[in-house]
Amino acid sequence: MAQVVAIIASTHHPFYYRASTATGEDRPAFADEWVRKITAFRETLTRARPDVLVMVGSDHFHQLWLDNMPQFLVGKAPFYDANFYNEEREFGLPRMLLKGHEDLSSYVLREGIDAGFDLAFSNEMRIDHSITCPIITLRPQNDLPIVPIYTNIFAPPLPRPKRFVELGRTIRQLIESWPADQRVAVIGTGHLSLELGGPRQFGPHGPDPEFDQRAVEWISSGDIEGCLSEVTLDSLHSPGNATHGFMDFMLMMGVAGEGHKADYVDTYDLFHTMEAYFTWYPDGGAR
Repeated sequence: MAQVVAIIASTHHPFYYRASTATGEDRPAFADEWVRKITAFRETLTRARPDVLVMVGSDHFHQLWLDNMPQFLVGKAPFYDANFYNEEREFGLPRMLLKGHEDLSSYVLREGIDAGFDLAFSNEMRIDHSITCPIITLRPQNDLPIVPIYTNIFAPPLPRPKRFVELGRTIRQLIESWPADQRVAVIGTGHLSLELGGPRQFGPHGPDPEFDQRAVEWISSGDIEGCLSEVTLDSLHSPGNATHGFMDFMLMMGVAGEGHKADYVDTYDLFHTMEAYFTWYPDGGAR
């Protein structure tokens, strides 16, 4: 059977690539420390030696729009074009081509439906920065096949937080029942408090530092029940108008399991957001 060798959750700041590659006067003051933190974070995936990556993210109205918005979607293509024109223009992100893992995608889709999730699928989709950013930060050589899983965090009616946790638990169970001798890392990206286009967007840190601190504690300690007792679709409006992306962090908590403390935790306060990085090793350490 397949083995989950690492579970990784992070934010996906689209400006990391530009900041980390800038030189001279164009290089921001915070870039060197950011690169140092990302380099250390990257090692948590490298030491797990995965064969395939299951990537959880959310489309930013690039591929999906209000005329066809699935709640949870599994990509099952052999290859994925990645990044859109506005991401190249605004963030300096490169065009990318990601290899898909069709066998695992098909298994997750079939068994996920049988487990009670009416998953949508796409045989042809383009990936945006919620998945390409963690490739750039964690696996810049882009040499591993992926299974992309998109969640709806933008277009109401949204699934409730508990459903995200349940999907995370199910993803873990499905991977561990997949009859293949493969080492799988599950990587998911979301947001802590986040404001987009609102009056709190461009502060010296995230719009709600108190929420950010509680969120980091919930994630790092594996306190799923405590998190669910406070986080609702309505409550997520208060920390910032785009904070519903935190539900993807809750999904990753579901993958890791109740009470499982993260083996690696780091954060970095940047303009308008706190960046956060977490890794769990299910067997207590990568081997």
